Amino acid sequence: MAATNRLACYSDPADHYSHRVRYVLAEKGVSVEIIDVDSAHCPVRLTEVNPYASVPTLVDRDLALYEPSVITEYVEERYPHPPLLPVYPVARANTRLLIHRVQRDWCALVDRIGDRRTADAARAQAQKELRESLTGVSPVFAEKPFFMSDDISLVDCCLLPILWRLPKLGIDLPRAAKPLLDYMEINFAREAFQVSLSAVERGMR
Repeated sequence: MAATNRLACYSDPADHYSHRVRYVLAEKGVSVEIIDVDSAHCPVRLTEVNPYASVPTLVDRDLALYEPSVITEYVEERYPHPPLLPVYPVARANTRLLIHRVQRDWCALVDRIGDRRTADAARAQAQKELRESLTGVSPVFAEKPFFMSDDISLVDCCLLPILWRLPKLGIDLPRAAKPLLDYMEINFAREAFQVSLSAVERGMR
């Protein structure tokens, strides 16, 4: 139970959605109690605050949020510095659209690959699609230090937890993806990213 800190995050230490939330919190420098959740042993407190008993779940006093995008936008608004969304409405909308595309194009493939119920042929196809898609978009990462931005944003916080998992997903990017590989190397070394990693995630590479 999260009694010592006002802010608590129930998190699956192996899940990229939970990692996304932990990374946003780390980039913001937010003091938060991370509570690792074993899917087979859901804490009673989590079932009390979240009707779905799902992770990630963020608890801030009497408020409980349990959808990754809702959580990250709340953290962005609650802790505005450093900003992870642009100031101007058009730029913010474009950032949100990029998050949607990451979610739809890449997160869906990651989830399919990681699902034990996925048939071998379907998993292999998803691995091929993800590898080719990331390789195809790689030149974009040569243009700016972050994903289509001069500053780190919520898009990077969605993308980097996926990229960290590529070896575990059975995906090895080719040399043609060098701009993306460079982006990964630089951002994996960020202090906030390293802070966001669970012990389980550290063992993925």
